[in-house]
Amino acid sequence: MTIARLNYPQLPDSGITDDYHGVNVPDPYRYLEDPQDARTQQWLQDQALLMDAERASWSAREHFSDRVGELLGSGAISPPYIRGDRTFFTKREPGQQFAVLYVRNTNDSHTDSATTRVLIDPMVLDPEGHTTLDSWQPSKEGDLLAYQISQGGNEESDVYVMNVETGKIIEGPIDRCRYSPIAWLKGGSAFYYVRRIAPDLLPESESHFHRRVYLHTIGADPHADVLVFGAGMNLTNYYGVSVSRDGRWLEVASSEGTEPRNDLWVADLTVSDPSSPSFELVQGDVDAQTSLTFGRDGRAYIFTDRDAPRGKLLVTTPGSWDPTSWKTLIPEAPDAVLESVTLLDGDGLDQDQLLVVHTNHGVAQMAVHAAAGGEFLYPIELPGAGTIGGPIEHIDGGPITWIVYTDHTTIPTIFEFDARSRKLILYATPPGSVQAPSVHSELITYPSLDGTTVRMFVISPTGNSDQPRPTILYGYGGFGIPMQPGYSAAILAWVESGGVWAVANLRGGGEEGEEWHRAGMLANKQNVFDDFHAAAEYLITHGWTTSEQLGIYGGSNGGLLVGAAMTQRPDLFNAVVCVAPLLDMIRYVESELGPTWTVEYGDPADPQQFDWLHAYSPYHRVTPGTDYPATMFAIFDNDTRTDPMHGRKMAAAVQAGTSGVRPILVRTEENVGHGARSLNKSIEESADTLAFMSHWTGLDH
Repeated sequence: MTIARLNYPQLPDSGITDDYHGVNVPDPYRYLEDPQDARTQQWLQDQALLMDAERASWSAREHFSDRVGELLGSGAISPPYIRGDRTFFTKREPGQQFAVLYVRNTNDSHTDSATTRVLIDPMVLDPEGHTTLDSWQPSKEGDLLAYQISQGGNEESDVYVMNVETGKIIEGPIDRCRYSPIAWLKGGSAFYYVRRIAPDLLPESESHFHRRVYLHTIGADPHADVLVFGAGMNLTNYYGVSVSRDGRWLEVASSEGTEPRNDLWVADLTVSDPSSPSFELVQGDVDAQTSLTFGRDGRAYIFTDRDAPRGKLLVTTPGSWDPTSWKTLIPEAPDAVLESVTLLDGDGLDQDQLLVVHTNHGVAQMAVHAAAGGEFLYPIELPGAGTIGGPIEHIDGGPITWIVYTDHTTIPTIFEFDARSRKLILYATPPGSVQAPSVHSELITYPSLDGTTVRMFVISPTGNSDQPRPTILYGYGGFGIPMQPGYSAAILAWVESGGVWAVANLRGGGEEGEEWHRAGMLANKQNVFDDFHAAAEYLITHGWTTSEQLGIYGGSNGGLLVGAAMTQRPDLFNAVVCVAPLLDMIRYVESELGPTWTVEYGDPADPQQFDWLHAYSPYHRVTPGTDYPATMFAIFDNDTRTDPMHGRKMAAAVQAGTSGVRPILVRTEENVGHGARSLNKSIEESADTLAFMSHWTGLDH
């Protein structure tokens, strides 16, 4: 088959060259940063025509659209969240675009409750499907509900408060609450939350920062909300806020952007007014992430990676914040990462217990330990080699907790663990049914460039490399986020069709703890790309695939990953899907949230850190005359995390620079952002990704 080179839009050179620390950095497509520029708008129209024409040639697209829709046909269900005599949960029926928030009486059966009713349905709020329910938090008594919604994928949440009994909105909107926690006082008279300072009080370049912790009293004007914490602190700080279940202890954590450490304060609300709490410093200027849980047994449980990069659990008496007085309950494991600890107590138990979840190379393990001294009591057998979400406790404590379990072939399913019987039983399944195809999943190891052992999940039709197959290699490698087994309609549709899907657990992620994360951030970022290249080479040399049959796929930080991979090793791959990426690593700090990521990537204003960034920045590493793989850049016009300018500029550079005939495409979506999207939009994105990959790796031949 003869492939003709596409007729890409011709763009003028901006003529812009910036000087960074004596280094000239050309930026020929600077104007593509501006979505309102006439050149940008015409370019996007031309790209849409190219995309439509190419999409029409993908013979497998209709199949993948139908099959992904079928594999998502079960809908979804959440664990129960019990507050007083009410139980809150979300459910998405088969075919529904978004999950709906429900409430029922706690004493009713969860399988057959006449009291179940809808509280929030995003499609009722907005039949166009552009409104998302970002988060929600009932008061401790369950009579009030604070919830956050945003429009068009922009993640700019507004907070509202609903009277649960009547369903009436009694507060809101309170704006500028992106990523805000909600921490209710006992009694429901007020809650703490995080809000940015009003933009008219700030320079335009700082309008997305300057978060503060406020106390909002129900019935009061939000403009009169009391500033509780954050004044005078770093402008990129994020804050976590929680109030203990008994209402006594207020906990505030702060971190500079996304840095993997935090400072931590607590206040006793029984001895200081909630509007002016008297804070005690628990952790300050310590290179560790630490959080507190105040148990119903009167103790403070300390979850930390301080001197324990895989995590450990300690305990102290509230008020005893000198670390030398803390007692270790769950020490750091040599080869597993501590993920969560839940206190189990109440009638029927001979002692208080801890439900402890670890992950071993990304795979969940669960066990019960004694709360008094941390001694191991017994393991809990899980349904398979998968991932646990939660656990979710009863607000009033007790011996029962709920988890979400999933693996590569299991739809997220709710299980209940009862410490009295020591049994993990099925609690709730999604409302629809889906028969997942039979696939084989294994965790393999391979050496990276520097000899480091890296792990990779390989999902395949047969479980062995009996023949080279069209393969998608996926990775992320950043922010300490682990890649764990989970149900994916896209993966199953691909493997069912005869392909292989591999997920590399790269440095920069959290699969092996905080040291693993730090081995792939800042000056060590190239390790992530080396791990990814080595994964591709392993798949090829061990007979799973060939370079002609191999595609790579990543989004967000994973978009940076595949952008770096295609510019550093274009010979290894035949296809690339690069979703919502960061690609101009010199000007990424100019976009909305970019300055919060300098603790992960580095700051180009610093000469040494500029050198790190400039060495791999994909936009600056495009080499004219290189035969680049077939590439689809997927960008979303309301993405306020990773500015769509990255995909636009990179696509223009690769289209101008490639010497080959394989297409360089731009897929743009409107009214969509970085995060949540409707079911139909999710299906369409997966269908385009799989059909493009199928076409260029030979699966549809």
